[in-house]
Amino acid sequence: MKQFVTYYVYDHLQDLGKTISKKTYWETHMKRRLAMKGLLTIAAYPLIELKLPDHAIASPANLAAVTPLNKPYETWRAIVSPEAFQVLFEEKTELPGSSPLNGEHRAGTFICAACFLPLFDSSHKYESGTGWPSFTQPIAEHTATKLDYKMIIPRIEYHCARCGGHQGHVFKDGPLPRKERWCNNGIALKFILLEQDLPTLRG
Repeated sequence: MKQFVTYYVYDHLQDLGKTISKKTYWETHMKRRLAMKGLLTIAAYPLIELKLPDHAIASPANLAAVTPLNKPYETWRAIVSPEAFQVLFEEKTELPGSSPLNGEHRAGTFICAACFLPLFDSSHKYESGTGWPSFTQPIAEHTATKLDYKMIIPRIEYHCARCGGHQGHVFKDGPLPRKERWCNNGIALKFILLEQDLPTLRG
């Protein structure tokens, strides 16, 4: 239908004596549509940011309880596995369903695989059906966030507040009461059973 309307306008221009090939007109029309979509998307960014949850925007107050290491990311390469390094410090995403932590439902704590900072309590883990370990909330002030524009539409990326290791993204489609889904790469975490002592922070 849209193409029919476009060609109707083209035919009207031909009647007015404006000579233009149908192919050229159609290509010009499509380029203008794509450009307009891009401008509308950019214009919508401030509106999207206004709808983000208040706690999801990184600020110095979020990091008050944790002192960032400011350790160069490259130094972690010799400490974590190559696969973990890609996710933690190159912001890759593991394949859905690939992590053993998807099926981990015992009581305990999920810690950063790099610096061992506790990030999630097992009581806040739930089955989201996405193929990645998911949580309703993190341990307060142990994560920091930023806006991620890699998919064009901004997403909230979160990372370990201590070493800066990338963990995943938080979405507003989780269960009540917070309606949050902290979608984590399993390889960026380690699980410590409740009866075990948490390891000493490293780095």
